[in-house]
Order: sequence, then C-alpha cells, then structure tokens
Amino acid sequence: METVSSDSGSNKKLKYSEDTLSSDQVITTASDPDLVNDDPMDLPNDSEPESESSDNLDDASSYYDEDFSYYDETLSLQAQFDAADLPPGVEASVPWLELPDKTKNLGNVSHHLNSTSSSSVGSGEEDHVLEKYAQFKSFDTVQDFSDHHYVKVASGSNKPGKGWAKTIQNEWKILEQNLPETIFVRVYEERMDLLRAAIIGASGTPYHDGLFFFDAFFPPQYPNVPPHVFYHSGGLRLNPNLYNCGKVCLSLLGTWSGGKDENWISGKSTMLQVLLSIQALVLNAKPYFNEPGYERSAGQAHGEKQAKSYNENTFVLSCKTMQYTLRSPPKHFEDLVAGHFRVRAHAILEACKEYVKGHEVGSLPEGETEEEEEKQEITNDMISGRKNFALNLRTIVGSLIPAFISNGAKDCEKYLPLADINRTAPLKM
Repeated sequence: METVSSDSGSNKKLKYSEDTLSSDQVITTASDPDLVNDDPMDLPNDSEPESESSDNLDDASSYYDEDFSYYDETLSLQAQFDAADLPPGVEASVPWLELPDKTKNLGNVSHHLNSTSSSSVGSGEEDHVLEKYAQFKSFDTVQDFSDHHYVKVASGSNKPGKGWAKTIQNEWKILEQNLPETIFVRVYEERMDLLRAAIIGASGTPYHDGLFFFDAFFPPQYPNVPPHVFYHSGGLRLNPNLYNCGKVCLSLLGTWSGGKDENWISGKSTMLQVLLSIQALVLNAKPYFNEPGYERSAGQAHGEKQAKSYNENTFVLSCKTMQYTLRSPPKHFEDLVAGHFRVRAHAILEACKEYVKGHEVGSLPEGETEEEEEKQEITNDMISGRKNFALNLRTIVGSLIPAFISNGAKDCEKYLPLADINRTAPLKM
C-alpha cells in the first residue's frame, strides 16, 4: 500500500508511516451493517422522490447571482441570526430563516454588524489569536482531561501489562516526530491511557477545511489489542465509517471484520497509523464507496451519481460540524479552532458560493483564479438537480456566517445574500 499522506502540501516527514503502512497491511474501511438503520443521513436512494422544499426554487433564478449590489435586505437577515441564542448542538431550522422585515431599522443592524466585526477583530486581539494559532503545536502533553470521552473508563482488576507505559511513551515519540501538518494530538501526563486528536479534512474531499475530533483509549492489554477510538460527531453521520453515536468503523481498530493483514498487528500497528488511516481512507474524496458492497459501483454512472449526492449531503453536515465546534471547542484545542476558522472562513464561504453555482463538491483546487472559475460554464441542467442541496447549504451558511463573525473573521457580511433562501434575483451566467 502506498504511503498514507493527509495532504499534498504537508512537508513533514512520514518515514515511520511508510514503514507502518506497507503493502502487506491494507486497512479495510467499512461500516457495520447492524447500525445502518440508526443513520440520520441515509445513503442516497433513487427510489425516494426528491422533495421540493421551496416554491421559489423552481428555476435557476432562485439560486445565486454574482452581483449583490441591488439586494438591500441583507443586514436585516443578520439580525435574526444574532437574536437566536442557540445552545451547543442545536442547529437553526429552516423556518427560522424568515423573509427579512423591511420595516426594521437597517441602520441599527448595520451598526451592530460593523461594531461586532471591528470589536472582535481589533488589531491587538487579532494578532494575539493568530499568534497562538501559529504557535499551536502538532503534539503536546497537557493536564486537564475532564471532557475526554473515556475519562470514566475504569480498568477494574486488569492492570496494564509489562511494558505498557514504555510502549505508549514510544507511541508519543512516533507521533511527535511524524505527524503531518494536518493532524494535531494532545496526550495527558496523568492519564497515559488517553489521547485526543484533531484531523483537518483534506482538499479535494467533501471534508475540506473541516476539523474532526477523536478521543482514544489505550486498554491495559495494549499493544496486544488495538486502541478504542471515539468520534465527536455532534449527533451527525457524515461518513459510512463514522457513526452518530461516535463509533469509528475500521478493520485496524477491530470494529470491522478484515483479513489477517488488515487488522491490528501487535508490535507493528501504531496510533499514528490509525490517525493516518482515518484521514486518508475514511475522510476520503468519495466516502459513499466506503459502504460495503457499494465499491462495486465505482466508475459506473449510477454509483458515481450516488457518490456525488452523498458528497453534497456530507459537505452540509461538515459545515454543521464547523458550527458546533466553534461553539464548543474541545479542551486544549481552543486556539486551533479559533485560528483555523478565522483563517479559513473566506475559503469555506467561497467554496459554498461556488457549490451553489454548480461546481461539484470538492472540485475546487486551491489557488484557482477567478478568471479560471468564470470560464467554467454553469447550465440550468447542472442546477436543476441540486435544489435540495442548494437550499440546505444556503441554510447552514446562514448560521456559519454569524459564527465566523463572532470568531473574528473579517468581511463575512458580504456572503449574507448567499444565505437568503427567499431571494428571487436572476442567476447571471
């Protein structure tokens, strides 16, 4: 098997992972069929009729226009976002995005937006946030483990085997020296059996620019058995291998049946291998084909259509994950969350804009120029089958924008028209 790399832009060494993920250790990624019915995000099904969520989305004119200058109700929509004080884990519903009231005092709302943006991103605070983000270590040892998923796991009468602590310390060294730039790990001095990791979704996938958090537990029998891994899903199912209950389905973890060389191998498999496998093999470009049996339809028209639809749903859920992560960042990752979404806010919103226009999710390479984007023709046929996706994406964008503003990102207000699901301005091609 080729080296698992999380991102082409990473310049860190992965020598150890090359040795670990050798050709004789292929990791199977598959979901547990017993739990599929619990999935709130069912896989696309052609037999289910497409629902029409809005009467004003009957044609291309309701999707997007590149000239926002004649839309003067943008700021009143923001007032509704600011007024909704939602608790962590609760997403705004579509009815909440009501048609802006023209009688509201837009001047006051404009003043509020301007003051929010300027006060939250003052040069001193901005420099401080970005400085902490730039200094955020890929690997570090911390103290407080109170919010860790496995904090209450008790080993009972089982005590760690001989060499357990030394093995984990060796794992720490491997991680510290070989983590790519898109994976961050925190371990705990007083609880060597716990670990937390953040993985950045790679470009070219529906997970791009997202932050995904995982908690790990090393049982007393480790490394003779694999670690336990929990995904912080927020109740969302955005991958066949990542359940809304937090289960991570991977043959390497023993949570899915695999061949002899696909499972955990004591003395060879490592936690680094687990993290790289999750990033490259689970959070991949076409997660639809992770589902058992579906890989046979890869390359076929039907399968590729389903994979495209799955990616659209997945990106919407990834955006929702960004929102709740901003509201409740895991301990010791607050600086990473704040800095990452302040730096990447515009790139995320620009991607949303292009996806609504008709670009395929994950199709926008970094560094693509405006001139190149304009050359890509957008037809009514491309848009006609994306009504639900556009509606869902614009709805979640309406929640992301105030979240990014509160986090200190500048000039996000210009994307507010993208979030208005009631617009009737013509689409300019």
